[in-house]
Amino acid sequence: MKNGKIVDSFSKAIHDIHDGATIIVGGFGLCGIPEKAIIALRDKGTKDLTIISNNCGVDDWGLGLLLANKQIKKMISSYVGENKIFEQQFLSGELEVELVPQGTLAERIRAGGAGIPGFYTATGVGTAIAEGKEHKVFNGRTYILEEGIVGDFALVKAWKADPIGNLIYRKTSRNFNPLAAMAGKITIAEVEEIKDLGELNPDEVHTPGIYVQRLLLGENYEKRIEKRTVLQA
Repeated sequence: MKNGKIVDSFSKAIHDIHDGATIIVGGFGLCGIPEKAIIALRDKGTKDLTIISNNCGVDDWGLGLLLANKQIKKMISSYVGENKIFEQQFLSGELEVELVPQGTLAERIRAGGAGIPGFYTATGVGTAIAEGKEHKVFNGRTYILEEGIVGDFALVKAWKADPIGNLIYRKTSRNFNPLAAMAGKITIAEVEEIKDLGELNPDEVHTPGIYVQRLLLGENYEKRIEKRTVLQA
């Protein structure tokens, strides 16, 4: 490590992610995903992972790379419709899946990061989501108890940072990243730019550096488009 939180390689940043670890991963589709850290984790070969993320990439990119390498044991996510490997592994029993409504997933991660062990929500009442969960009535309406999520590690992608880990995300690539950064016991952030201390406007910081333990500068991001839609000429 150099300059405190700044790490000089992705392999060093993820070196202690162990078999069986629980990892919260930022991103939505292929937008704002920590693609370099995911590749490093694939190359390391860590297995039996529990991954909490909105979705699981596509067959040849993002978290789909870990699926293809059979490193993921369980997915906790809200949308899984873009990945044939995901479908195959789920139907064959290789992959355990916990589907969570998207808003509930976001709040479970946020609650975990805020030190809140659980909360009540009306979302999912009367559906399979509610099976086995505590029910409680408030003001005549039924709610179910959902637990906060904390990860052993969190992998996030930001646009800019300073050396102490303050992060700024760019537009919609913010998505789940600030929540994930809060909820990891060790948060590893990869960024496109690292500015000098004092260069970032404090009013524009989305994630305070206190939540970030390791920081990396990435280069040559692919920024793939998940589905390209164009108008006919």
